[in-house]
Amino acid sequence: MLQVKTYISASSIHGIGLFAAEPIPKGTVIWRFDERIDRRFTRAERNELPQPTLSFITTYSYPEVVGGDVYLLDGDHARFMNHSDNPNTDCEKDTISIRDIAYGEELLCDYRQFDPDHFKKL
Repeated sequence: MLQVKTYISASSIHGIGLFAAEPIPKGTVIWRFDERIDRRFTRAERNELPQPTLSFITTYSYPEVVGGDVYLLDGDHARFMNHSDNPNTDCEKDTISIRDIAYGEELLCDYRQFDPDHFKKL
């Protein structure tokens, strides 16, 4: 669940992006899993979903741990965070800002930290 104010808008990186709606100091927790909002799926649960839903889940969910069989689906706009080879966040566990992030700046993560196979899905 997002822990800071954000908004979604057109991204120059890819489609829709997630943007800071307030300055975010370095070291701030931006997102952390919260079962009240976010969802875990096993690989088997994902594969039992009807095709339109499976397509959505495949696009927006990611492994909880690299190589794992449990996937996370962000229940809020965090799902619109785009990839960068030079991110402004660290997503090893919670998503944390690794430098000061300005109001209006796109929040970016390195998908390879948690889903090294992501680019095979494209």
